[in-house]
Amino acid sequence: MKHWSNWIVADPKIMMGKPVIFGTRITVELILEKLAAGETVEQIIEAHPRLTREAVRAALAFTSDVLHSETIYPFSEKAA
Repeated sequence: MKHWSNWIVADPKIMMGKPVIFGTRITVELILEKLAAGETVEQIIEAHPRLTREAVRAALAFTSDVLHSETIYPFSEKAA
């Protein structure tokens, strides 16, 4: 069983089926966007008190596992 499997759920009735932290409407996508924007885990938890550090780690582990299972196609910038 994956570490994140107790934390991440996807239900078509919740947030249009996007993966969320169990028991919340906080999407994995939102957590990643906030981290990418430079917010710290502490800032995210402060803004969303239902989150824990472990939930944020689970969101990252889930994303890593999903990307490992995806086919990635390389791309290059088109010449002007």
